[in-house]
Amino acid sequence: MPQTETATGFTPETFEAFLASRDEPTWLTEQRRAAFAAFGELPQPHSGMEEWRRTDIRLLRLDKYAPALERPAVDSLPAALLTSGGSTSSIDEDLLDQTAPLVEQLTGVGDTPAETRLALAGQTAALNSHSISSQLIEEHAKQGVIFGSLDQVVTQHPDLVQKYLFTRAGDLRYDRFAALHAAFWSGGTILYVPQGVRIEQPLYIQSSITPGSADFGHTLVVLEEGAEATLLAELSGGEEAGGLHCGGVEIIVGRGAFLRYVNLQNWDNTVWHFAHHKALVEADARLQWTVGALGSKVSKVNQHVALVGPGANAQVNGVMFAEGRQHLDYHTLQHHEAKSCRSDLLYKGGLQDQSRMVWRGMIKVDPGADKTDGYQRNDNLMLSDDARADSIPGLEIEADDVICTHGATTGRVDDEQIFYLQARGLTRNEATRVIVAGFFQQVFDRITIPSVREALGHAIRRRIREYE
Repeated sequence: MPQTETATGFTPETFEAFLASRDEPTWLTEQRRAAFAAFGELPQPHSGMEEWRRTDIRLLRLDKYAPALERPAVDSLPAALLTSGGSTSSIDEDLLDQTAPLVEQLTGVGDTPAETRLALAGQTAALNSHSISSQLIEEHAKQGVIFGSLDQVVTQHPDLVQKYLFTRAGDLRYDRFAALHAAFWSGGTILYVPQGVRIEQPLYIQSSITPGSADFGHTLVVLEEGAEATLLAELSGGEEAGGLHCGGVEIIVGRGAFLRYVNLQNWDNTVWHFAHHKALVEADARLQWTVGALGSKVSKVNQHVALVGPGANAQVNGVMFAEGRQHLDYHTLQHHEAKSCRSDLLYKGGLQDQSRMVWRGMIKVDPGADKTDGYQRNDNLMLSDDARADSIPGLEIEADDVICTHGATTGRVDDEQIFYLQARGLTRNEATRVIVAGFFQQVFDRITIPSVREALGHAIRRRIREYE
């Protein structure tokens, strides 16, 4: 019997109804069945597990959620989602200001300076894990670029998707949430750039949920040898009734290719957010990966960068800001599998109210990965006596002739700095905003896209309340 929209939980009946609602290749159905079996076998994460020791999810009730089997009506789209033509004429600017900071910069809504606005090479939009729209300019389509709904591309180019999906950069048995995602993913996006093709204008992904809904979006990015692209992804929505996001990202940067990837998580502060992100960087390839973590009730994200070819280079930037009782937990891994590779990670976090932030980072150097240059740093700025930040850097080195360093700092806003700025006419709150902006500036300076820098900075500034 078909599952209804009101049914909840991730039971065998729900899973069979989900499979029946889709038209997919046999290999994908088998892959989903293996993932669902793993979901049933793997234990629920708990505080007895090292990776989950600082994140409590006992209040999560998975049986409240279920995959949406039917595509939502277009008229139910949140205003922050771009329309199929990229028009902003019907966008509610107040809602936009709260939910999708990048949209302002991309479309010019509000007071965005014209010089920081971006023209896009393509864009996709998804709601409740269903693809709503997808566009790619004709020039790149003729070059063989594939960008759009993963649901559609898996039927149009099954051999291409099968070659990469959950093969090299995905592990459906990593934990129970990874298995749940692999079983129920939908509404995802794929970007495939053929050998030697350069896309100068950014591509944009927008994913959103309505209150109380679930999102299982999957992003698959493949750049062949010598290719180049910039991809911006934004997650938003939830509001009041909350929601669940259980997502995944797989990135493969081919030999000599260059990917700039920006992932901004800006869910409502009632959404549970779980995600597994992994990138493979091949010989002489470059990856610049920027993470923005601003929303959600609880976030537990694994970000894994594997340098698998000699001369691979990865720069990872993190901007995190928590308020209220938000709990953000990010686990990063810089895995040096080949020699002469470089990784550089900088995460900065700001906390106010009773929020909590956990960063657990590891640089792992395999035997034979000589000439490794690995660096990681996490800095936290406390805006409240009740906030808490845990920084846990680590090194695991099994090779000689390497340079690996790590560090972490936690501090408060300096009262002398506030006094200095107040003496020059700023209010206490204005002074705090200036100091916080300066704290994040080191990360912003590493972001090469002006509109992204401005969007992240503005999103953080608007969250800062009066500091005491």
